[in-house]
Amino acid sequence: MTDTALFTVALAVLGYAAVSGLLLRAPVSAAMAFVAIGMVIGSSGLGWIGSSVSAGGLEFVTTATLVLVLFADAAALKVRLLEREAAVPLRLLGIGLPLTIVAGFLASRLLLPQLAVAEALLLAVILAPTDAALGQAVVTDERLPSRIRQGLNTESGLNDGICVPLLAVALALVGLEDGESSSSVLPALVEQIGWGTVAGVVGGLAATLVLRVIAKRFGINPVWRPLVALASAGLAYSLALELNGSGFIAAFVAGLTFRLTFGNTAHQEVELVEESGSLLAAVTFLLFGGVVLGPLLHDLQWTQVAYAAASLTVVRMLPVALSLIGSRLKTDAVLLIGWFGPRGLASIVFALVAVKSVAMPHAEFLLQVVALTILGSVVLHGISAMPLVDRFVARNPAPEAGTGEAAA
Repeated sequence: MTDTALFTVALAVLGYAAVSGLLLRAPVSAAMAFVAIGMVIGSSGLGWIGSSVSAGGLEFVTTATLVLVLFADAAALKVRLLEREAAVPLRLLGIGLPLTIVAGFLASRLLLPQLAVAEALLLAVILAPTDAALGQAVVTDERLPSRIRQGLNTESGLNDGICVPLLAVALALVGLEDGESSSSVLPALVEQIGWGTVAGVVGGLAATLVLRVIAKRFGINPVWRPLVALASAGLAYSLALELNGSGFIAAFVAGLTFRLTFGNTAHQEVELVEESGSLLAAVTFLLFGGVVLGPLLHDLQWTQVAYAAASLTVVRMLPVALSLIGSRLKTDAVLLIGWFGPRGLASIVFALVAVKSVAMPHAEFLLQVVALTILGSVVLHGISAMPLVDRFVARNPAPEAGTGEAAA
């Protein structure tokens, strides 16, 4: 990234921070703002960023963002709260997520027949993870029942990590369709998942060792304490790459290992990781708008638009409705949960990783569909979050919404 691009990105972050307080009740999410800024100053706009951002720079920012987000989401998992309100997220992850991938695959075969079978599966996996940050009001507004907020938040925090090995499987299948030998592809897949898991356990245990054992015995400088979890995420990712494993799997497993071995206060130790991830996420959305969207949103086919629309509606909402049968949630709650399955950060990174990792005959076509879906999600979920929360609260009495169960 050149000095000009870095200056522009830094100025955009400072500018949004300056007006962020004014936008708290406005139907404008941070992702919307940064994508819009990116499109204005990017290659299809003023040209302040675009060609100046190298492929390596874009890959570094997006990869680092997902690594930090995967680690932080897993490490900050609220086990006690999940034990009390496990039904909704378990249904969304255990039933809704697989059904969403199946529905996305079937929709792709129907609307995008030019994609090979493995490419269709890859597209479904890329667009399966949700990003709660795109509809932040839904997971932070305490007027909503806790079952809804925690269900969506936990789903979003875990489904990207769950989808990482599924992405590896889909990429392996694309490689097989492209003529690669199963004797080389399948062992590589096992190696990625296996060594990624090992590296993740090592990274998570290293953080626990420093913060629990060594800090208790010898003490630790408070200045360095917040950096331990950050270093743990980096250690797990880099070690996995050295072992030919998946760095993303390693980051997620490291966060889980840290959470399970450190204890209930683990979330306090990952605040710097979360804040760093949030900053990089903003930069990722800006670069997505400035570098990725412009070149891809040309010569779109109606089938791509139709798939993007289906992905944000029926492909998400029908599996969610099926997964919540018997949960005793009201129809309003099921519809709200079903609609707020935004596609964002994980889908951006998954798509870029997929294009880099394996040769695909329809790589640009697939990227166009992903970019269009994410753009639609950023806009529609950002605009609708606050109004739909207000509508839900108005339709459900305040005392019930406060206690959660009756309103849900």
